[in-house]
Amino acid sequence: MKQRKILVTGGAGFIGSNFVHTILESSEDVSITVVDKLTYAGNLKNLEKWKNDPRFNFIKLDITDKTEVFAKLQNVAITEIAHFAAESHVDRSILGPEEFIKTNVMGSFYMLEFARTLHAKKELKVFLHVSTDEVFGSLSADGAFTETTPYSPNSPYSASKAGSDHLVRAYFHTYGLPVITTNCSNNYGPFHFPEKLIPLMILNCLQGKPLPVYGTGENIRDWLFVKDHCLAIDLVMREGKFGETYNIGTRNEKNNLEIVHRICELMDKKNPNGAPHKKLVQFVKDRPGHDFRYAIDPAKIETELGWKPKYQFDEAIEQTVDWFLENKPWWEEILSGDYNKYYEFQYKELNSK
Repeated sequence: MKQRKILVTGGAGFIGSNFVHTILESSEDVSITVVDKLTYAGNLKNLEKWKNDPRFNFIKLDITDKTEVFAKLQNVAITEIAHFAAESHVDRSILGPEEFIKTNVMGSFYMLEFARTLHAKKELKVFLHVSTDEVFGSLSADGAFTETTPYSPNSPYSASKAGSDHLVRAYFHTYGLPVITTNCSNNYGPFHFPEKLIPLMILNCLQGKPLPVYGTGENIRDWLFVKDHCLAIDLVMREGKFGETYNIGTRNEKNNLEIVHRICELMDKKNPNGAPHKKLVQFVKDRPGHDFRYAIDPAKIETELGWKPKYQFDEAIEQTVDWFLENKPWWEEILSGDYNKYYEFQYKELNSK
């Protein structure tokens, strides 16, 4: 089998870096080039394990700069592209949507244009576009998103991802590009930047800070361990059908308050000096356009590709808590920078509206 030569955009971010670990740990017959702009959520420490590995290469690159994309990638050996690069935090998209349009729409457009040049040279085997279940909008108490659910995005973030999904589809039908899209549910796990619910709650517990929960905490998400997600993406890249979409989820629906309480229970056990951590829960004003429920129906990837998650939630959430407890220097460096100032400003702004 010929060696896989994978370009990973956004590979210094949360899911992208976990994907790099998954691939390099599973095969010697592979090379990976990571490109990342290294915004606030991109961190080369996520990839430090591989910095001296000959199979790994890093290029600092802004995918919203078309000239830079073509100049820096034209001489890189690439047979597959895994496109993770995206602005992904809903709250940030509400406060500043422009960066989301630039990165998620225009950045994806430039990567597709670059992929066309590889395809013309018959070098590109697959362009895997990583998207989200948020493009489908909000569910009521019943049902689940399938690959045929109409798009109905409700935030600037989800609208920008929907736009990129449509571009990817168009490049398959118009140019015959070997594209596949995956739409995943909420991820959690190692290297998760602490603006999202699970890492934020873990770190706030450790610091004795309030645990801010939007509204009444009843919003429901389908939670997907990032390691399961990365295994699914790799499977889709190798065996998925071009032009198709695959929903990735684990039928693991829990509301936000359940997640927070489970983290509090784990922290009571692992950090007893702060117990009971539930006393830190603080309900805050709900964010604008907050979708009530997401749920993924993964029947297609299960039946067509034989994918099943390896991890149960209780096992994976404890692994996640343990990772943050064991990697204090990683998150201390993040919290020592401008992030804390931004986060405090963000909540002040959202809760004043």
